[in-house]
Amino acid sequence: MPELPEVETVRDGLARHVLGRAVTAVEVRRDYSVRHHAGGPLDLTGRLVGRRLAAAARRGKFLWVVLDDGGAAPDDALVVHLGMSGQLLVRTSPAEVVAGATHPHLRVRMLLDDGQALDFVDQRTFGHVQVADLVPTPDHAPGGRGSELAAVPQPVAHIGRDLLDPALDRAALVDRVRARRTGIKRALLDQTLVSGVGNIYADEGLWRARLHYARATDLLRRADVERVLDATAEVMRDALAQGGTSFDALYVNVNGQSGYFDRSLAVYGREGQPCPRCGTPVRRDAFMNRSSYGCPRCQPRPRRGRW
Repeated sequence: MPELPEVETVRDGLARHVLGRAVTAVEVRRDYSVRHHAGGPLDLTGRLVGRRLAAAARRGKFLWVVLDDGGAAPDDALVVHLGMSGQLLVRTSPAEVVAGATHPHLRVRMLLDDGQALDFVDQRTFGHVQVADLVPTPDHAPGGRGSELAAVPQPVAHIGRDLLDPALDRAALVDRVRARRTGIKRALLDQTLVSGVGNIYADEGLWRARLHYARATDLLRRADVERVLDATAEVMRDALAQGGTSFDALYVNVNGQSGYFDRSLAVYGREGQPCPRCGTPVRRDAFMNRSSYGCPRCQPRPRRGRW
């Protein structure tokens, strides 16, 4: 599933290619892809046509485009969750617009007033698109990267700020992590606690911090929690510099280009290969119906832990 660096790469592409454009037509090809929009496909179309795309914003793995009528302050946004395989692709040339219309996994198409098309493509159909009202942020800070509005779409209101958000209260986050009675990786994956971290970057951050995924959060020192948060933020910044992680053609930016951070992964998906730091074979453990990768030597299993 795309994590923060992959979603941020898409957000940045939208900010560079479609902002300021107005939606002239909407085609919903699969109703299931707009299942979270209460009014269904017709209402979604009605709330998009004629609206201008004012800002592309992100919090964690959630992406939204603020909609503007040119009058009062914006009060709603187009929300996109990429799910397992969702893509937002900008078709720039007339040939691309025509060719994109035949894509077998095209779910929602938005035509723009400059002739471009913005396509939501989703092979596995776990992603979704909706228009949702904006609600104020409790801390009165901007809702997410890419927007100065102190608001987030209502479906995103329960999502915590992410590690790259300048409005994140890092000291308060450390306190919340240490107050949990869980394993540190479970805490990192809790999107209501801190957003944007998935399996890949959790494993990579824990490896950089030299912490086992099952270390109990309430037994960690503040310095330990700060170290793993810093390491996870660092690995995501490194991934952003390379356009995110791509294991197949599903994870692409708005131009259809893949990221290359998978070539820099230290432990994720590298079972049996030598740890880049000490040479010990990387271990894979079953974890929450998925896998967890780490170095048995650099990240020793705790004597007391919560799985």
